[in-house]
Parts: sequence; C-alpha cells; structure tokens
Amino acid sequence: MNNAFRKLFATAALLVAACAAQAQSYPARSITWVVPFAAGGPTDALARDIADKVARPLGQAIIIDNQPGAGGTLGSGKTARANADGYTFLVGHMGYMGAAPALYKKLSYDPAKDFEPVFRFPDTPLVLLVPKNSPHKTAADLIAYAKQNPGKLNFGNAGPGSTSHLIAALFASKAGIQITQVPYKGAAPAMNDLIAGQVDAMFDQTNTALPQLAGGRIAPLALTSTQRMAQFPNVPTLSETALPGFEAATWYGLYAPKGTPKDVVQKVYRAYVSAAGDKAWIRKMSELGIQPLSDNAVTPEALKRHTLSEVDKWRQVATEAKLTLD
Repeated sequence: MNNAFRKLFATAALLVAACAAQAQSYPARSITWVVPFAAGGPTDALARDIADKVARPLGQAIIIDNQPGAGGTLGSGKTARANADGYTFLVGHMGYMGAAPALYKKLSYDPAKDFEPVFRFPDTPLVLLVPKNSPHKTAADLIAYAKQNPGKLNFGNAGPGSTSHLIAALFASKAGIQITQVPYKGAAPAMNDLIAGQVDAMFDQTNTALPQLAGGRIAPLALTSTQRMAQFPNVPTLSETALPGFEAATWYGLYAPKGTPKDVVQKVYRAYVSAAGDKAWIRKMSELGIQPLSDNAVTPEALKRHTLSEVDKWRQVATEAKLTLD
C-alpha cells in the first residue's frame, strides 16, 4: 500500500513539475487571437492595440486572425473547439459572448461552459450617428420621424448579433419605434454606406467613430454613456435628451478554449495587467473615449461573473424586444 502511495505521489509530482515547466517556457511560439469580425471594425481595432501591448511582456508575437460570420458566432465556435494549449484565444464581446445564447436557437458553443475567461478589456460607449446632411438633428427628431413612418428608418449595423445591431434593437424597443436594420459584414462597410447616405443612422463605438467625425463626413446625435464625454463636447446623452435611463456600452474579454492550463491563463492575464498599467496607453484609450476598468473588474474570475450576468441580461432584453436570429 505504501509503495502504491509513493508511486501515486511521484506521478502527481511529475505532473506538477511538467505544468510548472510548461508555464515557465510559455509561450514558445507566436499566439493567435481570433477576432470573429472583419478587419477594420471596432473590435478588430481594439484587439490589435491590446494584442500589441500584451505581446511585449510575453515575448512572442500575437497574430490577429479575422474570422467573420454570423455575428461572431462562427469564429467563436471554432475557437471553442481549438486545442487548449494556450496558443489560441478568442477576443469576445457582448454580442457573441453575452447575447448569442438568447438570439440563436442552435449555438455551437456555450459562452460560460466552453471557455476559460482570461481578462476583461476596457468598456467602450457608443454614439448614435447620421450622415452629414441628414434632416435629423437630434435623437428626438429621429424618434419622432420613426413614429410617424414605422419601418422606414434604416439602421446600418456590423452584422446580426453585433453590438451595433443589438444596441439599435434596444434603442428601438425603449423608444417604442419600428426600424429596419441593414446588416453588413463588419462596421467598416456599414460606416461607408452611412457616409454615402445609403442608411439613415448607425450606432458605432466612440473609438472608431472619432476619425470619421473629425473628417466631418457624419454627424453625432447622442451618446449611450450615462455622462457626456470630453471627446464629444457638444453631444448629449440619450438618457438626458430622449430616453431617460438609457445606458449601453460594448464590453470585451479575452477567452481561451476550456481546459487551457490555469498557469497559462494567469500568465496572459498578468501580461495584460502589466501592459494596462502604462500611463501613455491609458491616456490614449481615454482620448478615444474608451473607459478603463478597476483592477478587480479585469480578473479571470470577474470576467466569468460578468459573462454569466450578461447572458442573463440579454435573455431578458431579447424577450422584451422580441429579438431572434434563427
């Protein structure tokens, strides 16, 4: 019996040593972050910026792999089934990691059960945009037009289940209006058609809307944040002008396939904490309207809790707004 116990103890010790060795040598090659949206959109832009920062303390390149389709659920499903070796991660956000279970009757993954949460990115508010020459000058104008012309107001979005799709649906539900949503394969092509006047309005994240606003090709009507932002000095919030209590922001998180070693998850998390402490980067994010989170809100445990709460939240929203994608 003692001999059997000694063998079991020795085996366990070898496993612990092997895991420790793996964590110490990790990463031994480049890492892939899957972004399940087209390049050039807000998710892609933020992911590339953060990947560049996280790669430095890890000492290996982080490659962005764009896998667009089905509102981010295709790339998410593939990542859930990827090798759990610490070299493939998913850049997740509120659409396919929060709302998708409520929107799709058949989903190839479970956000809570098929992934290991790694860390949460900063949150990003959105801005309601219209073409430069739009007759609608305020959010109230837009709502009034939609009430008089049910279904004639066209909203561009980055695809079914994207943030711009979900927030537009939430906006319409809270405003008591009917709109027509026009899906695109990413935020960038939707923005192009907004500029050209092919769609009437669009919700976009502040970080990607700012360059277009600087060019004067689109006009902002309202912010989805609870307070006004320095980057948009003359733009009110939806809450203060048209929809009291309205608040929305895009949240992001990095996830690994279920079974990825905990030591690897912790190493990537610590790399992010190290990168996120850079004052120049914090200032840059602030200038883009991206809101930093407290230290205890970015941990793997905090991201897990947030994911679960968002899944519950969007089940309620989807029921109230009658949202479904299949």
